[in-house]
Amino acid sequence: MALHDRPLDTPLPVETERTAKLRSDDPAVVAQIDALLKQFGADAGEAHTRHVRDIVQTALRLASQPGDLGELKVMANSLKEMRYGFSVFGRYKQPHKITIFGSARTPEDHPDFTECVEFGKLMADAGWMAITGAGMGIMKAGNVGPGRDASFGVSIRLPFETNANQVIEGDEKLINFRYFFTRKLMFVSQCEAVALFPGGFGTMDEAFETLTLVQTGKAQPMPIVLVEGKGGDYWRGFDHFLREHLLKRGWISGEDPSLYYIAKDAQDAASHVLAFFRNYHSSRYVREQFVIRMQRPLQESSVRTLEKEFGVLIKEGGLRQCGPLEGEEDNLHLPRLAFHHTKHKYGKIRMMIDRINELA
Repeated sequence: MALHDRPLDTPLPVETERTAKLRSDDPAVVAQIDALLKQFGADAGEAHTRHVRDIVQTALRLASQPGDLGELKVMANSLKEMRYGFSVFGRYKQPHKITIFGSARTPEDHPDFTECVEFGKLMADAGWMAITGAGMGIMKAGNVGPGRDASFGVSIRLPFETNANQVIEGDEKLINFRYFFTRKLMFVSQCEAVALFPGGFGTMDEAFETLTLVQTGKAQPMPIVLVEGKGGDYWRGFDHFLREHLLKRGWISGEDPSLYYIAKDAQDAASHVLAFFRNYHSSRYVREQFVIRMQRPLQESSVRTLEKEFGVLIKEGGLRQCGPLEGEEDNLHLPRLAFHHTKHKYGKIRMMIDRINELA
């Protein structure tokens, strides 16, 4: 029966008390939140504070939302983990960082361990910091090479493995996580490159997640190097599987193998990572435009070459060199290459960055 068809003496249906309570976006509630944030030193007009307000409003909605206690714990604990993790990395914003993945079971006398130590040292000598899972095996090697001062440890609490290796144990840059998903967020969001050494299920999970995030544009373009010790054939087998069982069947695109690079050795891997930033600096979307920041501008003839070679990435118009776009707030001194991106074929974006570095 419609509401207007009810007799006047018919009681209205009983609503839950939730409908009578204030909404989290009610102006009075927003004013109270802003007043509280101001007491914590925030400015309600800043974008940073607007996002904090969103978090508070989301939490308030949970108060009247029926839910499982376990689900609430996951949400609360994951937010705490992310806040703390980002705050630690926030103290070390300037140095480039490389995440190193690999097996926790690799013995210290194994060629992979030796190669990882050498790789980490080369990257530290170039001014980079390393992020590892803080455990044993390749994770320890990834801390031994660069040393404690140039290392982060992103540890996971597991009943059958030690919490942290001796290199990073007790350091302020060691972060302990309860959840794999928050840990993996730190691994990928805080680095500018990824190095993969041979490993088991966990390493394969990290390899495919990293490749998927870059392939779909959910992570920034970055070099992904596959490294192992002398005499190894682990990554050749990996590459063969991808080409024979994924590429040939159409499960990945022709440009997707360009997302990773199989290095000859530690020196080759380090050179590949550093070459990625020879002219390329960073990239981001500004509304519908994809903006590539460069160390140095390109010649106009090089821009036209890129436009011809990578036209499949351009939705409309062409490539243009410019300064910072409206809405950008950082690295304002760098020249830009901007275009309307089709938002697919991110493997081609990776290839385009290589050409930008070559043409520079």
